[in-house]
Amino acid sequence: MGIAASMGSWSARHRWAAVGGWLLFVILAVFVGQAAGRVDVDQDKSMSGEVSQAATINDDAGLKPPASEMVLVQAKGAGHATDPAFRTVVGEVMSAVEESGKVTAVTSPYDTKSISPDGRSALVRFDMLGDEKTAADRIDPVMDKVEQVQARHPDLRVEEFGDASSEKVLNDAFGSDFQTAEFSAVPLALGILLIAFGALVAALLPVALAMTAFVAAGGVVAVVSHLVPMSDTANSVMLLVGLAVGVDYCLFYLRREREERAAGHDADTALRIAAATSGRAILISGITVIVAMAGMLFTGIGDFKAMGVATMIVVAIAMFGSVTVLPALLSLLGHRVEKGRIPFLNRRRRQAGGRPATPGNSRFWRSVLGPVLRHPKAATVIAGGALLALALPAFGMKTANLSMQQELGGGLPIIQTYDHINTAFPGGPDPAHVVVKADDINAPAVKQAIADFRAEAVSSGASKGPVAVTVHSAQNIARIDVPLAGGSDRAKAEANVTVLRDHVRPDTLGKVPGLQAPVTGETAGSMDFTHKITSSVPPVFAFVTVFAFLLMLLSFRSLTIALTSIVLNLLSVGAAYGILTAVFQHGWGASLVGAHGTGAVVAWLPLFLFVILFGLSMDYHVFVVSRIREARMRGLATKGAIEHGITTTAGVVTSAAVIMVAVFAIFGTLSMQSMKQMGVGLAFAVLIDATVIRGVLLPAVMTLLGDRNWYLPRWMHRLPDLTHDESALPPPPAAVPHPAEQLPDRV
Repeated sequence: MGIAASMGSWSARHRWAAVGGWLLFVILAVFVGQAAGRVDVDQDKSMSGEVSQAATINDDAGLKPPASEMVLVQAKGAGHATDPAFRTVVGEVMSAVEESGKVTAVTSPYDTKSISPDGRSALVRFDMLGDEKTAADRIDPVMDKVEQVQARHPDLRVEEFGDASSEKVLNDAFGSDFQTAEFSAVPLALGILLIAFGALVAALLPVALAMTAFVAAGGVVAVVSHLVPMSDTANSVMLLVGLAVGVDYCLFYLRREREERAAGHDADTALRIAAATSGRAILISGITVIVAMAGMLFTGIGDFKAMGVATMIVVAIAMFGSVTVLPALLSLLGHRVEKGRIPFLNRRRRQAGGRPATPGNSRFWRSVLGPVLRHPKAATVIAGGALLALALPAFGMKTANLSMQQELGGGLPIIQTYDHINTAFPGGPDPAHVVVKADDINAPAVKQAIADFRAEAVSSGASKGPVAVTVHSAQNIARIDVPLAGGSDRAKAEANVTVLRDHVRPDTLGKVPGLQAPVTGETAGSMDFTHKITSSVPPVFAFVTVFAFLLMLLSFRSLTIALTSIVLNLLSVGAAYGILTAVFQHGWGASLVGAHGTGAVVAWLPLFLFVILFGLSMDYHVFVVSRIREARMRGLATKGAIEHGITTTAGVVTSAAVIMVAVFAIFGTLSMQSMKQMGVGLAFAVLIDATVIRGVLLPAVMTLLGDRNWYLPRWMHRLPDLTHDESALPPPPAAVPHPAEQLPDRV
């Protein structure tokens, strides 16, 4: 007896112990997690590079860089910054922000020479008091003061922008987006399950398991965060993946148990068969998903490591719950799992002779499968060609970290303020910061090097100035703020950072022995992130594909199955990449999903998409191929086994896919372009995987291969055998079950 069968059998015999143990585990996990508290990722140190070096220098010196803000005062007509009325408004702005009690270091544009070349604009600069990371929570009173000045002087433009004000807008948008997705996902999944099962109790089981697994995972993640810091993004991804796999695993198990009961087995036998078959598929699938998520750890990026660890935890808990507490609940409920039936969804379809149709036998998929099995070569060419055609645009994919304008569009007031400031002061809203650390920051050689850097930053064309310097003599640290000439043009701004790092710095600061001068800032951080994520692609892809291949090889003891599994999954991922590139980079059909021209795919998405899809698509693949192999081991010819495996799993795969596509599609409706790209990519990929891959390409390829599907070289026979002995499963009883025991044919 396999591990899954043993666990399911024990749980069915010790029902109350299994259910009580699960509830106790969830409660303890929540309690311990709340007591431990969650440690979040420090974004400045989330990956190696100059941004992290600069943060380390500041931390070691006890310096906490403040959140910097600026207020643009701009004449709408022919006014000039030297006009008395203009100066009066500048003074009002300075007084107003100081009155808020939330700011410090308020500077006059006339002292800092922050007057635009045309003389129509001026920047009042100041810093927020307190921790930079929480400044967005305290910015409202300051913004209110600035708005009051604007209301008194409609003839001028008085607008605020900065680290805290922009982060507040992003946090509000990001939090609102994920909150919308989270609140919508569970009711949507429940609604689809109600349609699939036609009974409230049966529909609630998968959602209940998924949500309790997510709640327990939240507590475990809080404890683990003291070793691997977490984030809100990781928590939302954990919900997304936890809901997907939790519902899938329940569907696999519950559907097989219902099928065996419909075939005439008693409740205990049906549970044992479900545990030995679907339970085993759940374990293989869960381990595959965990391995795929482990690939995120290879990126070396804090957020990705957080997402990887969080999803590994929730999948492990959902997997364990599916093979323990679920059989216990099914044993406890018995026929009561059909309580809360929805009448119009429970019309029983019967086969000839009055026997109920086997759950999951879909007329639609039978009609599709017939031509595929009769003409496997044509089906392979057509389906494979279609996927390759969809993947073609991916060869020209461009990735980039989206700017705030690209992320949220130009309709928000703060985006318009950014544009106004950037037009008057190119690079002013997002300057590069050079953190200079010296043995003696006031040494003549150091002062001269800083002066030379300021001059060359402008003469090299990297900046149009003014280049500001803030010296912290006690800590022997200085910060040089360099407005980048490229402004909001990300490509040009990144080129400016490269000039600063590769030419200006070596020619000036680099000539002082022992001096450190990492270049940081939003643009520099974006460059470092993109480089890091791009360099992580080969090792992550290699790790995930190799381990998935080995797991499939050991689980099915077939070199052919392992190879075709990898190829089909890569085709699915490639098609998703192509759709993303076509829609979001080239704009083909972008208006249909409410996207605006970003001109690129967000940098982190291809790797994230690969890991998530490779894991989730294995759910379907393992489930379907396990059923095909089971039929083959029971004596059916390969072609008959393929037909049996596809048709008997079509219902559950379709139901699971509809749920995932619907949940992912929610993200496609959100306002942030990165979330929209993620939702569209995931939804299309799952749709392709559940239809073209599992319904057409997989049966066509397996039919062409015939008995070669089960090929294992002789020298591989020494590998561990993780297969299950299907011959040990009890055959269906000859007697037809009593009508009262027959189950509605839904999933």
